[in-house]
Amino acid sequence: MARKKKISMQDIADKLNISKNAVSLALMNKKGISEATRYKVLQAAKELGYGQYAAEETGNNILVLVPERIMSYQDNDHFQFFHDMIWGLEKSIRGRGYNAIVAPIDREMESGLKLPRLVSEISYRGIILFGVVDKEYARLVWEMQVPLVMLDSYYRDLPCPAVTSANIEGAYEATSVLITAGHREIGFIGPTNLTTSHEERWFGYWKAMRDHGLSVDSRYCLTESKGYDETKCEIAEWLEGLDKLPSSFFCGNDRIAYILAGLMKEQGISVPEQVSIVGYDDLQYGAMPDLQVTTVHVEKRRCAKRRLNSSYPSLDRIGR
Repeated sequence: MARKKKISMQDIADKLNISKNAVSLALMNKKGISEATRYKVLQAAKELGYGQYAAEETGNNILVLVPERIMSYQDNDHFQFFHDMIWGLEKSIRGRGYNAIVAPIDREMESGLKLPRLVSEISYRGIILFGVVDKEYARLVWEMQVPLVMLDSYYRDLPCPAVTSANIEGAYEATSVLITAGHREIGFIGPTNLTTSHEERWFGYWKAMRDHGLSVDSRYCLTESKGYDETKCEIAEWLEGLDKLPSSFFCGNDRIAYILAGLMKEQGISVPEQVSIVGYDDLQYGAMPDLQVTTVHVEKRRCAKRRLNSSYPSLDRIGR
């Protein structure tokens, strides 16, 4: 694709509304700027075609579609989990001689089934759909009939390759750890209606309870959610309706685990002395340095590096 003028660092600075010096620090991998800013600069450099970041052939591009909400969580620690995954993915793609182009999907685009402009403006070999998006949006991308891989989520009736963690096995093991520790009343919190990951983790929890001869008490299980922005309010309201608490909870991810722990702290309930909590994702929250929630480790680097053959509609799972 011919360019009208040579792209400069100032062009990148103007696009991001930051200083030229910040752009220089990012491109030279020097200290003085945040990792989030460095990430945005490198993506802008690739998108604009600056210097070494310009793809030698537009056909070497891999388009990575990312829901914007992932990059705008108020709790920065949860953002860091996805940030690390995206960085690892970008590094893996570059290591194979391709150029990763990240295109955000905002809420309006997702609900209105609108694709990012880059989809029609550049050439690319394939698409990676990162994170959880609405099912109909995932179907929209699938129906483009270009090589597609879903990362960190999938839908069963969209037969494209996907890379996820071993959700059932991880949840089974986490719940078994609680049972081995002597817990018999174990609750579960996770939006099974929003993602297959939480749905599978719910099944792993249920199977562990069943295999150990324990019953699942529905009073202690919160499995429905209106949306990711409602998590804290929904859990708080649900807790207020409980007459008593179980001795432990398995949570569908660490974000939920730490939200639950924070609400427990507000109520004067000690974790883990009074209630034990196990999460999933291996994420430590800087906002709560005194609390170490037990968690399931996810191999983020292996997930990012995993390479799938798009010729086969197979589902690949990465262990803990």
